Amino acid sequence: MTGQVRTVDGRVAGRRGQATRQKLLDCLGEMLSSSPYRDVKVIDVARKAGTSPATFYQYFPDVEGAVLEIAEEMAKEGAGLTELVSGRSWVGKAGWQTSEELVEGFLDFWRKHDAILRVVDLGAAEGDKRFYKIRMKILNSVTNSLTDAVKELQAKGKVDKDVNPAAMAGSLVAMLASVAGHQKGFQTWGVKQAELKPNLALLVHLGITGKKPTR
Repeated sequence: MTGQVRTVDGRVAGRRGQATRQKLLDCLGEMLSSSPYRDVKVIDVARKAGTSPATFYQYFPDVEGAVLEIAEEMAKEGAGLTELVSGRSWVGKAGWQTSEELVEGFLDFWRKHDAILRVVDLGAAEGDKRFYKIRMKILNSVTNSLTDAVKELQAKGKVDKDVNPAAMAGSLVAMLASVAGHQKGFQTWGVKQAELKPNLALLVHLGITGKKPTR
């Protein structure tokens, strides 16, 4: 965490204060993994962190404010997803590798942050612009790079000019996000994780290049 950490009333938090604040966020993150977002109360977070509700309110206005802090940090990490696509080749065997690594990285990120992403999705679906912006920040990191990839392939005559790069990229990223949030559900259909990834990578490769991959 960079920059000064401040309390709700604007005071700069010292090292102990910063440690307490981070512990509250860590405990809240753990609770979101096992409890519905709406059921998490300030007193329960404070108790788990070994402190008081009054201390919680020194750093956050409410549970939602603390959840947004966690979500913002997660979104910063999510911006790194662009590295899975940016500057990568989509030609030949390298293109298949790019597809595989994008799917792997996307699914791993969603699994790692599953609890907070569920809350972000809920808030965005309910029309909360703060959660919507966080969700789009994560998705845009991949969508923009995929859009550039399609444009580059079009410029080289490898993808049909009728393809809309942003529409294709956005559709693929929306698909990835939906599948990533439904990973456990695939098991009920008898689909193992090892089977899901290559099939998802195939769809991504076909969408970007319009061709079957060279493996």
